[in-house]
Amino acid sequence: MDENRTSLVKGAKDIAKEAKRHAAKNLNKAVDRASEEYSSQRSYNRFNNENNGEEYNYQQQDGHYGGNGDNDDGASSDATEGHDDEDEIYEGEYQGVPGYSNGKPDGHVALGEPVSDSLKSHKDLENERQADEEELAQQYELILQECGHGRFQWQLYFVLGLALMSDGVEVFVVGFVLPSAETDMCVPNSGAGWLGSIVYLGMMVGAFFWGGLSDKVGRRQILLISLSVNGFFAFLSSFVQGYNMFLFCRMVSGFGIGGAVPIVFSFFAEVLAREKRGEHLSWLCMFWMIGGIYASAMAWAIIPHYGWSFSMGSAYQFHSWRVFVVVCALPCVSAVVALTFMPESPRFYLEVGKHDEAWMVLKLIHDTNMRARGEPERVFTVNRIKIPKQLDELVEMQNESANSVLKVLLKIRTELKGICVTFLKCFNSPVKENTIKLAAVWFTLSFGYYGLSVWFPDVIKHLQADEYASRVKIHNNERIEDFTFNFTLENQIHRNGLFLNDRFIAMKFKAVTFVDSSFLNCYFEDVSSVGSFFKNCTFVDSFFYNTDIDDSKLIKSRVINTSFHHNKTGCQVTFDDDYSAYWVYFVNFLGTLAVLPGNIISALLMDKIGRLSMLGGSMVLSGISCFFLWFGTSESMMIFMLCLYNGLSISAWNSLDVITAELYPTDRRGTGFGFCNAMCKLAAVLGNLIFGSLVGITKAIPILLASSVLVVGGLIGLRLPDTRSNVLM
Repeated sequence: MDENRTSLVKGAKDIAKEAKRHAAKNLNKAVDRASEEYSSQRSYNRFNNENNGEEYNYQQQDGHYGGNGDNDDGASSDATEGHDDEDEIYEGEYQGVPGYSNGKPDGHVALGEPVSDSLKSHKDLENERQADEEELAQQYELILQECGHGRFQWQLYFVLGLALMSDGVEVFVVGFVLPSAETDMCVPNSGAGWLGSIVYLGMMVGAFFWGGLSDKVGRRQILLISLSVNGFFAFLSSFVQGYNMFLFCRMVSGFGIGGAVPIVFSFFAEVLAREKRGEHLSWLCMFWMIGGIYASAMAWAIIPHYGWSFSMGSAYQFHSWRVFVVVCALPCVSAVVALTFMPESPRFYLEVGKHDEAWMVLKLIHDTNMRARGEPERVFTVNRIKIPKQLDELVEMQNESANSVLKVLLKIRTELKGICVTFLKCFNSPVKENTIKLAAVWFTLSFGYYGLSVWFPDVIKHLQADEYASRVKIHNNERIEDFTFNFTLENQIHRNGLFLNDRFIAMKFKAVTFVDSSFLNCYFEDVSSVGSFFKNCTFVDSFFYNTDIDDSKLIKSRVINTSFHHNKTGCQVTFDDDYSAYWVYFVNFLGTLAVLPGNIISALLMDKIGRLSMLGGSMVLSGISCFFLWFGTSESMMIFMLCLYNGLSISAWNSLDVITAELYPTDRRGTGFGFCNAMCKLAAVLGNLIFGSLVGITKAIPILLASSVLVVGGLIGLRLPDTRSNVLM
């Protein structure tokens, strides 16, 4: 009897178990039908238990997270008799956070254990993931609409704005400190210009590396790391004395800030609903302009004040331009501090299968916005979010007994390989053609913008130099005997002069050239010189003390019975009375401020006239405006043309940022954006080199080159797909 009773009980358990599985399948089908029906009505799936006395059970079904309550008489809960311990699902497991259990219904497996998927081809798995992505994109858009747009988005706006401001500051710092740094560090002409190029090269590599890594690790975490790298090496660069070390620090600083643009726009786009995305991404672009204004204002206020410096002996010099470098690192430091209080992108969490973390962030967004609206009683009703199928995400390749260094190297190798794989996906259908077009538009716009940006100031400097040279004073065959020079000599040329028993004490040579002159029994003490040379001169029975006159300034000159004592080391920056520095910074300040109207217009019209119209129209108009450079024969005219060009081109930059963020799916958004931004920095390097070499030679080539690339880029941009109605895939 006992054996028959045991068999009977076992059979009853099997029957109950099978009935339960069939009921679960029927429930899943009903849930899917309800999901499609409510999605078409812009609503959410809410699964209410028919029995008020019972709580929800949550479990994963085909990548869905949903409630599983009582369904029919044949599908009882696990609290009823006849259940198996191994199939038990514990109620309230996530304390109100929709999650999934470890139960494994027939034909389904838990995330990370692709047993049944092993029988499917990779293409089939990719197709399933693509279908999941499309469903998630629609649902995520509805969730963002329920969360609303309010305090959370504005908080994140200002935090990410500081990061974007840091990128703008980095670009302008290069041009502002270049003349002072190269002069202060005695950089020969052969080494001049490397600072600008090497910073852009660092930003190019950084954009691709950090952008790709943000798709694997997370937006917030990678942005924190990249900004920390930028801030540390930017601060360090203000103290190093050697030019090579300074180049290295600025290169690594550029490498760090290179990740700002691709991550900032990807991050912010993922918390914006479709109807808000174009406008608010355009408002975010204003922080790049603010960074330029900040750098220009600080340079204007700090660098020309050479008294703001100190030195320790003659070897260590800390001039005002180094103070400027420290001040320009403050936005980056502020961004790092503020970003530590912000959560990760919920869209990224969903992409990598972290449902609970994504749900918590979305609830935070909802509750923050509702409290700001004065509706704290509003409940976040979403309890079921689609999770894309995860492909080979939980493959563990590390050995517990392996060396920690080997683990780190393996981790780095794995991440780099992942970046490469994601990058190759950017050239797969259906985004392959878009990637090529975007790269072309980014390259042409950057080539024209950065090329003309370096050409405009250099042309203005060239015009100033011509005017300065036209006022040079020339002295021929002069004879000066027993005279004391204790004042500044500026913009003079002395030919065939004879100086007898003269004293040069506590004075400065500024743009002074002595040619075929003789100095007999002369005394030089505490003399500084900038842009001054002695060509084919003769010094006899003369004495030099605490001067910066050395072999580099004595060109083909003869020194007879003459001694040099306590010569100044390093290059002396002595433009105390030079107002040209103020003028250069003021010109850049005006050029940056000129983009303000374009920023406002693009933000207000981005969603009304469309991204493509604004992109193509702005680039074509910018190209046409280049032809007016023919009339730039004066400083004031060139400044006006600079402001006009910047004002017309800013709309193209804003629309291109929006289009790039919206065209790529979430799993490759950072990588694709990083690649396009890397092409931007490559074009900046080429533009600086090509346009810089044409200053003072001809106007025709820069004008035609800039116009042609901008118009061609604008026409290519018009062939991109319109992303105004896109949801974030």
